[in-house]
Parts: sequence; C-alpha cells; structure tokens
Amino acid sequence: MPTKHAPQKDIPDIVVGRLPVYLRTLRTLAAEGREITSSSELGARLGLTSAQIRKDLSYFGEFGRQGLGYNIEFLIQQLRRILKVDRMWDVALVGAGDLGRALAHYHGFHERGFIIRMVFDSDPEKIGTQLAGFDVRDMARLVGEIKAAQIKVAMLAVPATAAQKVTDLLMEAGIRAILNYAPTALSVPRDVQVQNIDPTVHLQRMTFYLEG
Repeated sequence: MPTKHAPQKDIPDIVVGRLPVYLRTLRTLAAEGREITSSSELGARLGLTSAQIRKDLSYFGEFGRQGLGYNIEFLIQQLRRILKVDRMWDVALVGAGDLGRALAHYHGFHERGFIIRMVFDSDPEKIGTQLAGFDVRDMARLVGEIKAAQIKVAMLAVPATAAQKVTDLLMEAGIRAILNYAPTALSVPRDVQVQNIDPTVHLQRMTFYLEG
C-alpha cells in the first residue's frame, strides 16, 4: 500500500518527469491484458535500470511487494493520483494557426486528463470562426474569460515574437502551467510551471549522432 510520500519540494523534477512515462507504459501493459509487472520489465521497456524505477517510486510510497511485483491497475491509479490526473483539467489554447488547429483536433488529451475549453487568437480573420467545435475567441478577452472560467493550464501555440507578451497575459489571468510550443524561452515566476516543446531542438539533438 502507498505511504505518505516526500514533500513536493524534495522530489527531483527529473523524477516527476519520468512518472508520466511510467504511466504510459503501464497503460500499454494493461491494454495487453497484463495484471502484474516488475521494475525489471518496466526498466527493460524504458531503457532504465530496475533500481532507478524502484527509487523513483519510493519517493511516493511502497506500491509493490518483493518477489510479487506491481499490480498494474493499482499502480496506474496511484500514479494518476500523484500526477493529479485522476480528474479533468480544463485547458486554454492560445493560437489558432496550423499548430493550434492540430492541437485542437487531437483527441489524446482527453483520455489523459485534459480537455480544451477555450481557443484564442489575435487574427481578425480567425476570430469568430469555428475550430474543432470551438468559437475562436478574441485575444483581447483572454484575461477576463480565463479568470471567469478559473482555468489553470494553457497551451501556447503562437509565434516566438508574441510568446512572452501572451505569457504575461496568461499569468495575469491566473494560469499556473503552460505547455509552450513557441521556439523561445519564457520568463515566468517560480510558481508557474512551463514545459517547452520544440521539435527542432530534438531533431538537432538526434542529428548529432548521425553519420554523413
């Protein structure tokens, strides 16, 4: 059974970053009809040592028994609770360009605990149009409407030149977690969480290892 885990500030961010990967792998095992797994099997699937997986999970309690492994469904439930995705999080999407359209049409967010509720853009030709069932809203209304809806999570799909200005508006609106697709670093206070998604950075990291 899980026990009281370490205070949030004492848990390394790199450990928190691996938890969603563990959750995804456990969901895959569950879809395969499996009921029990082990740290060795998880490690083999993820390229990690079994000791690393046990150490990561130990920050949050004891979830398995030596020699018996982990009950997959139980561990899924516990990781969802730890990551706070055992509930639905409303999300504001800012940017209705090519990337924003792709994000608005993506169905994978809902099954992982997130649902887009609002879409904003500053382009007069986009404002008022329909995108994946949403009315694209005027950026000028962003602060008031996000505040009224008490949304805490946003996805940012705007050009790099506009990203910081929009981020400042999001923070004014009460946003505390931003998934940033703009290829630029954002300046935010420590109590605002930012995750950067820049495909070109990952491509450049991979080409370092290629020959020719």
